[in-house]
Amino acid sequence: MEENFQPIDPVAFSLGPIQVHWYGVIIGLGIALALWIAMREGEKRGLDKDLFADLMLFAIPIAIISARIYYVIFQWDYYSQHPAEIIAIWNGGIAIHGALIGAVVTAYVFCKKRDVSFWKVADIAAPSIILGQAIGRWGNFINQEAHGGEVSRAFLENLMLPEFIINQMYINGTYYHPTFLYESIWNIIGFVLLIGLRRVNLRRGELFLSYVIWYSIGRFFVEGLRTDSLMLTDFLRIAQVISIVLVAAAVALWIYRRMSGYATERYLDVESKQQTKQTKKAKK
Repeated sequence: MEENFQPIDPVAFSLGPIQVHWYGVIIGLGIALALWIAMREGEKRGLDKDLFADLMLFAIPIAIISARIYYVIFQWDYYSQHPAEIIAIWNGGIAIHGALIGAVVTAYVFCKKRDVSFWKVADIAAPSIILGQAIGRWGNFINQEAHGGEVSRAFLENLMLPEFIINQMYINGTYYHPTFLYESIWNIIGFVLLIGLRRVNLRRGELFLSYVIWYSIGRFFVEGLRTDSLMLTDFLRIAQVISIVLVAAAVALWIYRRMSGYATERYLDVESKQQTKQTKKAKK
């Protein structure tokens, strides 16, 4: 039976000849909220309030470029025949793992230049990163992309999904798994978990490694449902392989840093600026 649903218009609004897409708006909102949370927590942990804003000036463009490079590398059979399209990022084709690699490398170099602990910055940023990812997946929802295989309407209704999600998952006459939603929910749970782990006062670096482990486990299973995966072989999905590698590397690094004595400081060890001011006043 033919359904008469109109998909959500991907264009949020127009400014003359310029069309502003919901995808960009949602990504922008995710970045803004993530940055605000990181800046607030960074100031509590004694960092300069502008440090994360300065970092984002470098991390965002480099993350976009690295996300595109990552995608092109694993689709080289196509782009080697169409080199002019390599820079056509507006036609789609970026990968979150590529973006994360670029952002982490940028953050490491940035922290070295600013003489700030990379692990401290990474720990503070971890909840913000996964929240930004959770919000960003709704851009895929608007674009009707990054979905899973075919399902029935009854299947989606049994998930107790709101009507607007069910309707948007009706694409070219077929309903699909809302894998964007699965990953978004997993990441929101991860955000709450990481916020809670702040109070546990893990050793420095372990909050970020917890993020890597949590996100990678969820991504592994969600990726198995998707229909647009980058493939390493006919059977191996690149994102799943990367997820396994990241979990193993994070666990190994966690153990190594503890056994070697590199993880002696804890997340809450450094006084906040407010506590420092109060200590100074007390001494006077």
